[in-house]
Amino acid sequence: MAVDRRGPLADLAVIEMAGLGAAPFAALMLSEMGAKVLRIERIDEPPLFPVAPEFDLGRHGRAVLRLDLKRGENVSLLLSLLRQADVLIEGFRPGVMERLRLGPAEAFEVNPRLVYARMSGFGQEGPLSARAGHDLTYLAWSGVLSAIGEKGRKPVPPLNLLADFGGGAMFLIAGMLAALIERQASGTGQVVDAAMVDGASMLAAPIAAWIAAGQWAEARGSNRTDGGAPFYDTYEAACGGFVAVACLEPKFFAEFARLLPLDPRFAARQYERETWDEMREAIAVRFRQRPRDDWERRFADTDACVAPVLTLAEAASHPVNRGRQAHVRVGPLERPAPAPRLSRSALRAAALISAGDASAILAHFGIDGAQFEKLAAATAIVE
Repeated sequence: MAVDRRGPLADLAVIEMAGLGAAPFAALMLSEMGAKVLRIERIDEPPLFPVAPEFDLGRHGRAVLRLDLKRGENVSLLLSLLRQADVLIEGFRPGVMERLRLGPAEAFEVNPRLVYARMSGFGQEGPLSARAGHDLTYLAWSGVLSAIGEKGRKPVPPLNLLADFGGGAMFLIAGMLAALIERQASGTGQVVDAAMVDGASMLAAPIAAWIAAGQWAEARGSNRTDGGAPFYDTYEAACGGFVAVACLEPKFFAEFARLLPLDPRFAARQYERETWDEMREAIAVRFRQRPRDDWERRFADTDACVAPVLTLAEAASHPVNRGRQAHVRVGPLERPAPAPRLSRSALRAAALISAGDASAILAHFGIDGAQFEKLAAATAIVE
């Protein structure tokens, strides 16, 4: 089967307004799917987290145009670029793009087919729409944070994966693609209002359903998949490393109990909660008797759902992930490979693009060699 190396979104033209977190991560994923992404950076704002370019995923896979958007001619330039775009991604607080005279009204006037994808913490409307926040803030307001952590202890920040990248970037991309599909029928674009608090809440929709059905307790560490069950938890090994146990189904738990081994009186009473505290201690005692890697070997090639808790560095070099080619090297950076995988369209890990590739992207938006001098005169910088 022939593989299209251009990527599934090779015909998509995206303008990304530079920001932090979810919006640039979404733009990175689109570029790795083949989209032509032009990143607009404001020349008057230094980067919040300066990092060497080869490690800056916020710039990989894009052409970069730095503009002083306080100048009217640069605003006009950006509107002219939007005429050639399919998607605009912006992650500012509500009202910022409107104050720059680059809001949906101005954008749709020059390009009615544009999908205007807006990423924010609390949405374009609502009592907190103008407020600042971060992943932990949105998880707190969504109720999701209250469910994450050990029994009797405080809630635990789950890195910044749930609201920023799960509830933010993933929902932004889903809404954007839905709007692009709808445009095929209507011929017109629309605004995508992706709020991280909404996305984080939606990720927890199954939990909300279980609560409503009386199948989930609100107290942390009291349920089957929040560490409450001893067969869905982590345990310390003799070496100080950890092992993850996730044998929810009885047939998998039976395999786990046989190989650990676990006292038969526990093995026959998996879901009897009155045994859980004693069962957890019995499992913990067993795991403390061997190093983590010994347990990995013991449970290899079984369905006991036991895995070593790898560090991020270990994960990149582990044979399981190597066999899947789950990590790629881009210059000095080793990182997770683009996902998901498609059978006919290749995704390519984005790197800092060449001058030739940048020129091709800029040309797609109507900026040719003769335009560069005009850009310099307008205090723009092309990278």
